[in-house]
Amino acid sequence: MLPSNTILGVCLISQLCVGVTGNLLLFILYIYTFFFKPHFKKLIDSVSMHLTIVNVLMIIFMLISHIMSFFGVTKFLDDAGCRAVLFIFRVSRGMSISTTSILSTFQVITITPSNSRWAWLKPKLSRLTLSSLLCSWLINLLIYTYMIPIVIAKTNSTHFGIGYVNPYCQNKHFGEQNSGSFLIVIFIYDFFYVAIMMWTSLYMVTVLYRHRKRVQHLHSTSLSSQPSPERKASHNILLLVICFVFIYWLNNFITLSGVYVQVKIPNWEGINAIVATCYPTICPFLLMKNNKLVLQFTSSFSERRMTCIQSALGV
Repeated sequence: MLPSNTILGVCLISQLCVGVTGNLLLFILYIYTFFFKPHFKKLIDSVSMHLTIVNVLMIIFMLISHIMSFFGVTKFLDDAGCRAVLFIFRVSRGMSISTTSILSTFQVITITPSNSRWAWLKPKLSRLTLSSLLCSWLINLLIYTYMIPIVIAKTNSTHFGIGYVNPYCQNKHFGEQNSGSFLIVIFIYDFFYVAIMMWTSLYMVTVLYRHRKRVQHLHSTSLSSQPSPERKASHNILLLVICFVFIYWLNNFITLSGVYVQVKIPNWEGINAIVATCYPTICPFLLMKNNKLVLQFTSSFSERRMTCIQSALGV
């Protein structure tokens, strides 16, 4: 029977491979679209492409140290390494939250009816999106700069008390209750974007429901059952937001439990690493569902498969 450390290590490696491969594949699809299929290009693709980059950073800088630890590598990170890895992870995590929020807001404005109070934002979407992303980067870099001097390499293998600790790094003031204000700032920042996501999701559901009722009133059921590209995209974004919100609260619960519990639970941080990277791993596959190149490829593949089956059967 395999030890739990090895099983958890294999799970971490699998998540790293799947997550990085999925995000890089989606990124390549967007690059290919921009250069070779410009008629498929959509404004929202630039936000999604940015999200894939953030996802890759988040997955790599969260999982690498845990994988090394579970396979017995000691002294993998020193003080500088701990600060760099945790800083990049926290900034990329913050950008994942803000970019998903921007993505859902973008989609809400896109499907907003022309007589809505938000319709005036449609012509300004490109400029607003770029400024929102730049502002988010700046805020995240400023917030997590505070974290750099308070993170050091692990001083011993056993820890008892309140504080952050992972396989190679720990809080400099481990055991002291002096990081409450910093956690409050992070929570307020995260909650702001999560609240926007939840509001935009409810608004999208309302708009889609009204649209469906209006179309059913004007047309037959057979015609109204064919969803438009905007509706498909909205459904995908809704699914993305629901996944994010669920994983976000679960990750926060596990993280806070690990920080404030006196006796640190073995493998707790490894489990948290898997949970924390679930969203960036799932995200590209949800976004691919509405990618025109992917839909075109799957449609062509299905037609060829049917042709081969018919040929084999002699039909």
